[in-house]
Amino acid sequence: MQTRDLIGTAQVPGGAELTLYRRGGDYMIVMGHNELMSSRMSGSEEALANMTITRLGPRAERDGDAHLLIGGYGMGFTLRAALAALGPRGRVTVAELVPEIIEWARGPMEELAAGCLEDPRVTLVQRDVAEVIAAGQGSYDAILLDVDNGPDGIVHPGNERLYSEKGLRAAIRALTPGGVLAIWSAGPDDAFKRRLIKSGLMVDEVGVRARSNGKGPRHIIWFAQKP
Repeated sequence: MQTRDLIGTAQVPGGAELTLYRRGGDYMIVMGHNELMSSRMSGSEEALANMTITRLGPRAERDGDAHLLIGGYGMGFTLRAALAALGPRGRVTVAELVPEIIEWARGPMEELAAGCLEDPRVTLVQRDVAEVIAAGQGSYDAILLDVDNGPDGIVHPGNERLYSEKGLRAAIRALTPGGVLAIWSAGPDDAFKRRLIKSGLMVDEVGVRARSNGKGPRHIIWFAQKP
């Protein structure tokens, strides 16, 4: 049986401690006893990008110039999927609060990152995504959020403001007309879904499997489109 090797730790500003482990060729980022992400489970994070781009239609196709904001780099699954689907004129801004996450991507997980952070279409911002959203007025065709296990501030208490009524209003202001707010969650949350609908967005809740082969736990993605 392969042992789990400690690679590094990171303190989320104002939040929890994250730990990076490696077991054989697999990587895991853990908070306490909770495995937040694993290189074995990329399917729902890839779906977050692919399903969003499908909903954007022509503006995100090969000749489109869609601008996506991704909140939370994680292990880069969403970013890599977005870059594969977007054409040369597409742009992606990545907001990552924890500097060690990017250090790990460029260090021990460099092979997994596959050079995505060096893609000329990518702008990396080391900042709370809530602040990036607040500073944007009609700046993004889509905002993709995967900064916690769902619409709760488990990893970073400040994440809860993203999912509040005020946070949703800020996201709506930051989107272009017809833009998409896509939110990943480890499970359903009926109260949050009602909050999305109340905000005036057209909401679609989709269940996706954690693994790219269609297996594993069932995760939830909410796609909320601005009129």
